[in-house]
Amino acid sequence: GCPRPVMAAAPPPSAPGGPEPPPLQYSLLLQHLVGEQRRPRAWDPAALGGIPSPPKTEEQKMVERAMESCAFKAALACVGGFVLGGAFGVFTAGIDTNVGFDPKDPYRTPTAKEVLKDMGQRGISYAKNFAIVGAMFSCTECVVESYRGKSDWKNSVISGCITGGAIGFRAGLKAGVIGCGGFAAFSAAIDYYLR
Repeated sequence: GCPRPVMAAAPPPSAPGGPEPPPLQYSLLLQHLVGEQRRPRAWDPAALGGIPSPPKTEEQKMVERAMESCAFKAALACVGGFVLGGAFGVFTAGIDTNVGFDPKDPYRTPTAKEVLKDMGQRGISYAKNFAIVGAMFSCTECVVESYRGKSDWKNSVISGCITGGAIGFRAGLKAGVIGCGGFAAFSAAIDYYLR
């Protein structure tokens, strides 16, 4: 008949007094996987069976440069700040009990039109403020990043300090220093949680 497959026997356990196998050193393994001895692998789509992308045209490069520019980032932050500020303003007006309140006649109930008008005014006011702060912060961060040549948490802290200080200095030196510290701390916290 047919020969039966021979199963490899497991190695016999070491005798109680015999030599023990060396323990697996996880630190060495980690150095080769994520540490300093890790060799980065060159990514080649052709080797993976993928289709290599064609070279970028001048128009594509120009669009990429425009989207990476400080002006585009500031404009994007301005629009995002406007939308977020408007939503925040309308929300805070919606939960405020004094919306539509007339100080001349405190017992009169405001009409829906008056309430909506106040909500709209507060939404526009918040939207403008958020848009200005967003554009200032984004533009400052982009300039700081271009100057330093690095993209790390220090850029957020420096630009937060500059933005907060610029906003606070309108109310005086003390307010400017407090604004600088507050915005820098807030920027550091946000950058820490996002990274």
